Amino acid sequence: MKIAILGFGTVGSGVYDIIANGDTRMRVTAIFIRPTHPATMPEMTTDLDAILNDPTIDVIVETMGGLHPAHDYILQALQHGKHVVTANKAVVAKYLPEFTAVAAQHHVQFYFEATTGGGISWIRNLERAARIDQIDTIEGIFNGTSNYILDQMQRAHLDFDPVLLAAKDMGYAEADPSADIDGEDVVNKLKISAALAYNMAPPRDVPTFGIRNVSKVDIDFFVSQHQVLRLIGKSKRDGDHYSMVVEPRLYSETALAANTFENFNLIRLHGQTIGDLQFYGQGAGKYPTANAIVQDLYDILENAPHLDRSFDQPLHFDANLNVNDYVLRADPMTFAMFNDRETEIVNDRLVIKQIPTGDMHKLMRGVLAIDADAFMAAIGDSELAAKDVLHQQDQEVIG
Repeated sequence: MKIAILGFGTVGSGVYDIIANGDTRMRVTAIFIRPTHPATMPEMTTDLDAILNDPTIDVIVETMGGLHPAHDYILQALQHGKHVVTANKAVVAKYLPEFTAVAAQHHVQFYFEATTGGGISWIRNLERAARIDQIDTIEGIFNGTSNYILDQMQRAHLDFDPVLLAAKDMGYAEADPSADIDGEDVVNKLKISAALAYNMAPPRDVPTFGIRNVSKVDIDFFVSQHQVLRLIGKSKRDGDHYSMVVEPRLYSETALAANTFENFNLIRLHGQTIGDLQFYGQGAGKYPTANAIVQDLYDILENAPHLDRSFDQPLHFDANLNVNDYVLRADPMTFAMFNDRETEIVNDRLVIKQIPTGDMHKLMRGVLAIDADAFMAAIGDSELAAKDVLHQQDQEVIG
């Protein structure tokens, strides 16, 4: 099987390394680079048309990232009868139904294991579960960069900025880390996962709040309450309605999520017959991501089909499907926005009881308009100890 790689950065070079030192049935015969990139290998070319029109190339691996020109390049490859494997979660989250339909029209495969969960085979196992089960919950730590930051802030007792700098130095965070710390990377991975689980086209907008505003003071407060903060993506289905949200969430210190350290991922699904399945491992990095791409290449080589989805299930997005407690650190003058809710004050923070997720995120936008540094976190709904600890502290402070 002859392969062309589009883009030769961290992931693309990792794919090349694995193939060059692995199965002789696979060979990289072309590497597409931009004109500004020096051609340092004989396989490198700036001529995309030559790759598309080469009948000997079976598969194109797209590792360029971003929406454009990746969207056009993937479509052209499929239309030229090439299988496509990609790690590009942004383009897959937006165009997955289109890519799948075009691939089917041209009798080729479009695979994307590496978009979500890095090397932990999350997509493949989600597909296996969805073949025979109705998935009703997807939840977890989808982003290694944000998890590394929160973990180091707690265990090394550091503030946000020096940990983010360290994450950049270690290659966990990009020069512009916005997608990781603001939650957009998790949104894309959650959209892909929910689309597969529910067989529907994901919504355009997902309630999202990241970790940009978290401080060492926040982390220290949570630790004093025996809580651990994680950035979580969660989707839930109830009949023909479903929800999606990305937000910081507090877990008791004994929870699995609380004990997922460094840049690791922990992703869970729940099916009506299989129950809970959890997947843990390296969620990012050169070789874990490249490994997932090569796994897809093996599936193409060995004619191992993936789950066939039409993404046309008529489900309704409901941001208020979930109800949670939240803790808010903000200018006290913003607390009046929650006067119609049951609330308690805990160490100058407002605990809002049983508020629908969509309503909380809307109100948080109003809070940020007044206090741009405000921070909120959901209290883990599966961890009753989280609520119990905060309630105990309420009694100590207020009573």
